Formats: sequence, structure tokens, C-alpha cells
Amino acid sequence: MINVCNMLKKFYWFMSTQFGIDLIKTFRAFSGFPRYVRDLFRFCRSYRGRLGLLPCLHDWIEESGATKNEYFWQDLLVARKIFEVNPVKHVDIGSRVDGFVAHVASFRKVEVFDIRPITAQIPGIVFKQLDFTKPIEGMTGYCDSVSCLHALEHFGLGRYGDSVNPKGFELGFKNMARLLKENGIFYLSVPVGAERVEFNAHRVSDPRVIIGLAMRNSLELSSLILIHQEGKIETFSLEKAKLLNLTSQRYVLGIFIFVKLER
Repeated sequence: MINVCNMLKKFYWFMSTQFGIDLIKTFRAFSGFPRYVRDLFRFCRSYRGRLGLLPCLHDWIEESGATKNEYFWQDLLVARKIFEVNPVKHVDIGSRVDGFVAHVASFRKVEVFDIRPITAQIPGIVFKQLDFTKPIEGMTGYCDSVSCLHALEHFGLGRYGDSVNPKGFELGFKNMARLLKENGIFYLSVPVGAERVEFNAHRVSDPRVIIGLAMRNSLELSSLILIHQEGKIETFSLEKAKLLNLTSQRYVLGIFIFVKLER
């Protein structure tokens, strides 16, 4: 039963994001049409001005904003942490400009590196196009704060124009770690659970593998926050047994906060 549900979710995601066919919205539109017609006739009884028709058939049943979305919570939580720490120089790699980066740019300057271009001039954002799976020269110890939210899991899968490389995740992580000065903070969010690649959407990583990769790059895990489906947030214990239990999950968003160790 669980496998069937997962297959249906993937099918829905594929049809809605890749072909623009959202079956849920289609159903809601048909179910909302009688209400639209009823409200239109009620309005016309007492309105005599110019009238055009532009139906909005499902807004009335939705909440005021998508507050159960994992992007909403990760963007809010990490932006608040950066505000509290107030680093000298913050750098972001690949996070959503129309989400997390905009949050941070509302209260401080942020440098953004991404493999894809940004043509707009955005206040508070300094942009440079870079591929973090390739060697990054002259930037060791560049800043005291780095973020990469919901991006590293795509590295090396060709989804965003990057070269296909099974080692893309490790190469990107290593280059990001090199950016940090001693005692600098690295905010990383990636899907965690049963380790696998779902080509070419993303990787789902074993959290123990990420922690081991961090240790090899002079980073120490400070905390781990989990965002479950429907927006449930959990500050996770770092005990080995509990980390092992996490690998049985199919998909959870993990927000890792690392600190760069002194040499």
C-alpha cells in the first residue's frame, strides 16, 4: 500500500511539474465551478457597472499561504538563524532566490553563487555564476557563513545544466567547506532517508554519510533539524541509534548546521 501511494505521488509530481497537468487543481476547478456561477448571479443582481469574467475556482478552499511546504519552513528557520548570528560575510550557493535568498537580502547583503544565470539586478544580492562541482580557485577561507538549501542534492545529475557526475555531491560539499573560515557556520539542507538517487531529480542521503563527509572536510555537526511532511519540525538527537532509524525513512528534509573546526 505504501509503495502504491509513493508511486501515485511521483506520478502526480511528474505530471504537474514537468507537463503542467495538475490533476488535483483540475478536480478542484470543476468542483468549484457551481459556486462560481452561484456567486456571479448573486453579484449581478445588484451590480450595474462594466463586468468581465476571470474565474478563480479554488482559492476559496486554500489556506492563506503555503505554510506546510518544507521550503517555507527551511527558508524561515535558516534566515532567522543568520539574522541572529549576523556574520561578517554570508554566501549562498544554489538556494532559491525567490525564497530563502530574498529573505536574507531583506536585512543584509548576501553573495550568491549558482550554475544558472540571474539577469535581474536585485538589491542586497551580489551574484556570480559558478559551477561548484569544478575547482574553485582563490576562495579558501572566503567567508564566515555559507548556506546551501535544497540544492546540493541536485549536483551532478544534469538537472540544472550541470555536467553529469556521480561524485557531484561530494565535490560540491568539499568546495563549500573550503569557503569557510575557522569557526564559520555552514547551513545545509538536503533530503535524507534511505540512500538512493532518483535520476535526475535528486539524491536522498544517509545522514551518517553526510556527517562523515563533513568530518573529512573539517566540519563538526552542531545541530540537525528535520522537516517532515506537512511541515512537522523536529530538532533531532544526534545519537547513532537514532540516526540509524532515520535511514529507514523514505524522505525527510534535513537541515544540518556545521561549524568549521580550528586547525
